[in-house]
Amino acid sequence: MICMCPFVVEHCCYAAISYFTDISFKLDEKTAHSSLDLFKKDTAIIYRMLGIDPSKIPQNPERFREWAIVLGDAQIVSGRHYWEVTVKRSNEFRIGVADADMSRDECIGVSNRSWVFAYCHSKWFVMQDSKKFPITNIGHPSKVGLLLDYEGQRLNLVDSEKNTLIHTLNADFRGPVVPAFALWDGELLTHSGLDVPENL
Repeated sequence: MICMCPFVVEHCCYAAISYFTDISFKLDEKTAHSSLDLFKKDTAIIYRMLGIDPSKIPQNPERFREWAIVLGDAQIVSGRHYWEVTVKRSNEFRIGVADADMSRDECIGVSNRSWVFAYCHSKWFVMQDSKKFPITNIGHPSKVGLLLDYEGQRLNLVDSEKNTLIHTLNADFRGPVVPAFALWDGELLTHSGLDVPENL
């Protein structure tokens, strides 16, 4: 069930996802940094080294100005929700969630209002509030899952092939959060509208 009372964040409205909804979202072009192009009906991004001329894209307070970040267009305020991410030809990216109203001048993983799993230099890390901790025994899978437990205050990285938890990040959700993605090369595709795997 989707709440009919959208939250307003810096003049941008999002649908709030309730406890009973399998989260389904698209990437919000209004938040996308100029180096990211959206495709596949706004469910995927590709990084462009030169990007789009900032003077040729609409300027608005929702857009990230310094970092190659884009947010999902659905806010989560309760429940357990699961989505998957496929990454192609990328050596550096971050996936997770962030406060819907986080500063557009900060990067996810650096901001204390974001919770992410990062891949860089062939290694995985947990990142939050500029703190970084390694995740071992994961390799470089082409697709992973994210399981958000809002009331449980947890974000889980999931092996999407085995439906097993890889790592759990304890969070401090205080308000609406949205899926968040950063990409510095290659492509990233999102897969939402999925049921939470039964054994998780």
